[in-house]
Amino acid sequence: MTHACVVSLLFQLQQGIGRPSVYHAVVVIFLEFFSWGLLTTPMLTVLHETFPQHTFLMNGLIQGVKGLLSFMSAPLIGALSDVWGRRSFLLVTVFFTCAPIPLMRLSPWWYFAMISMSGAFSVTFSVIFAYVADVTDERERSTAYGLVSATFAASLVTSPAIGAYLSAWYGDSLVVLVATLIALADICFILLAVPESLPDKMRLSSWGTPISWEHADPFASLRKVGQDSTVLLICITVFLSYLPEAGQYSSFFLYLRQVINFSSTTLAVFIGVVGILSIVAQTLFLTLLMRTLGTKNTVLLGLGFQILQLAWYGFGSEPWMMWAAGAVAAMSSITFPAVSALVSQSADPDKQGVVQGMITGIRGLCNGLGPALYGFIFFLFNVEFNSMDPIQGDYNIDPLPLHTLIPGPPFLLGACTVVIAFLVALFIPEKTSCSSSSSQKLFAGRWD
Repeated sequence: MTHACVVSLLFQLQQGIGRPSVYHAVVVIFLEFFSWGLLTTPMLTVLHETFPQHTFLMNGLIQGVKGLLSFMSAPLIGALSDVWGRRSFLLVTVFFTCAPIPLMRLSPWWYFAMISMSGAFSVTFSVIFAYVADVTDERERSTAYGLVSATFAASLVTSPAIGAYLSAWYGDSLVVLVATLIALADICFILLAVPESLPDKMRLSSWGTPISWEHADPFASLRKVGQDSTVLLICITVFLSYLPEAGQYSSFFLYLRQVINFSSTTLAVFIGVVGILSIVAQTLFLTLLMRTLGTKNTVLLGLGFQILQLAWYGFGSEPWMMWAAGAVAAMSSITFPAVSALVSQSADPDKQGVVQGMITGIRGLCNGLGPALYGFIFFLFNVEFNSMDPIQGDYNIDPLPLHTLIPGPPFLLGACTVVIAFLVALFIPEKTSCSSSSSQKLFAGRWD
């Protein structure tokens, strides 16, 4: 009887709760990024204390190594999830992505080393988008992707403010503890509640199937991109648009603290406001735009907003300019879910992990190059930390050498790359027609 109960329990753990749905993916994403959002303020402090010299440059290098490892691993993890299922790889990616969190207070050096190394598994989005593709049809997929992206924004609405409050009143150790517990809750949710989304007929019956170098080669996906013009144009657009976004995301909070002199509280409020606006953009506006303008034009509109906000950040030197540009940045957040919906139309149902892994791999490459590029440009223009003391009262802008005309040189360079991405996106066909033939050509041989 005891053995039967154990078998029954294991079977229930394997099955999860209910039918696989978008909401399972939403909870996983929310908990993962909420735990990291709590650490926004403590991480800035630890980063500056660990690397008091050339903080921007070191931050870029750390994030760069992490991104390059994500680029190397994303195609393999995406392809394997097409064979062995999504649930197991959700567990692996979330676990290793959150593994560095407890080390923040235990050993900062090991913490930053683990952040870099965790890039090999920090590809949750590729598995999540493949999971969503499994449980939705093509008509509702863009809305589902928008919901997942909006959930990512929602996780960052309150978590930095909560983290800043807990840090101010109870210390960074409590913040790290809370973040660790939330990460553990995410892992338990995957173990207990998330059902497998990939149908049994699409999965191999054994985990012992040999995997060749063709499956593990991160450059194989990039070589196959050139076989289909539509996917090639989409991938170039993703690379040119996400490269500055990755650099911006890695250094923007540091930039607001150092150059614009945002306090911890103001920074948390800024993140919350932009996050709320991003949620509105990725739920209400994205659905409306996709239905009225179509997928391609929605991508173009998002790129246009991205050009504007990057240029505004590049030339802006006053706090109100950052707030205005933040509102525009929220509208530019519609680009990635629209691109994900567009590229998913180019793959068969059993190749969603491969195609999303390919896009995530390109984003991982950008996550490696973008932060390093931004950190290097900040270093060239001598933008470094002066102090991390809380700023009280009115804002005081301290002029920095060499960039009085352009306060944020990397952002302006990013705007130029997005302009090129916009021009490339103009040539993407209005309606992809490769879901049956071209995608088989593109992804054929992946398992031959």
